Amino acid sequence: MKVFITRKIPNRGPDLLKDKGWEVVVSPHDRVLTREELIEMGKGADAILSQLTDKIDGAIVDNWGKTVKIIANYAVGYDNFNVKEIAERNVLMTNTPEVLTETVAEHTFALMLAISHRIVEADKFSRAGKYGGWEPELLLGTDLSHKILGVVGLGRIGSRVAHHAVKGFDMRVIYYDVKRNSEFEEEFSAIFKENPDEVFKEADFISIHVPLLPATHHLVNAERLKMMKPSAYLINTSRGPIIDEIALRDALKNKVIKGAAIDVWENEPELTPGLSDLDNIIITPHIASATEETRQKMGEVAARNIIEALEGRMPPNLVKL
Repeated sequence: MKVFITRKIPNRGPDLLKDKGWEVVVSPHDRVLTREELIEMGKGADAILSQLTDKIDGAIVDNWGKTVKIIANYAVGYDNFNVKEIAERNVLMTNTPEVLTETVAEHTFALMLAISHRIVEADKFSRAGKYGGWEPELLLGTDLSHKILGVVGLGRIGSRVAHHAVKGFDMRVIYYDVKRNSEFEEEFSAIFKENPDEVFKEADFISIHVPLLPATHHLVNAERLKMMKPSAYLINTSRGPIIDEIALRDALKNKVIKGAAIDVWENEPELTPGLSDLDNIIITPHIASATEETRQKMGEVAARNIIEALEGRMPPNLVKL
């Protein structure tokens, strides 16, 4: 068997595949492959271990030929797949859920704490030699404790963020999701909102955890930003295009909301002009799952999905239409 890995990843996943005696080919380019490179390098492979930056559709699968049996995404999201077109070609698709839940939730909370306590601003201030001694009103921030957290998208990660909020900071949780979760409500005294607008209007902190779908593109737009409290903060660790970045830039610049922290950008790796000039936003480069432990686990899950498929069994993390 031959497995093509579209970009270098931590060693455990590739090692599992090599232990099978299979040929494992890793792209020599430590960058996002062009469409042409992706097609050419994938030819003759039995499995593709892809990255979330690899846009894969039916035409690419056709160009690979009929050898490819599975595309295993090194991510929990799979908006880089044209799922319908790939499924029509009888190629299996998998992702890496669960293993990154804790890590992304931690990063989400780190962003929430950092923006509300002005950690990045304070670091820049200190490094610039501006600190002249303690002041009563120097870099005043905002408490999280006892505030309202609004969770938009109550999947594994959103639920875990809510757990930290309630158990660690005595926050009150309101949430919106396409499905109501009465068990979650009982455990965390959370309140379900039938419309996301209600979350935007009431929450002090809003954390976004929905997948990127046509229905969620620009879910956070100028209109919803105006619904937020002027003292509220917006956090996004899901997918960049869920937020209209131009609207976010303008809302932050005009103090429509107090602050924002984003790990994902609308047009990665390009950032909306003017956003990085603002002090009331923290921007991290899509690293919410970037711990050594989690990135190793993601590789292991992707590799085990491939092993199951190539040995004739159904992989556990199957992406379905």
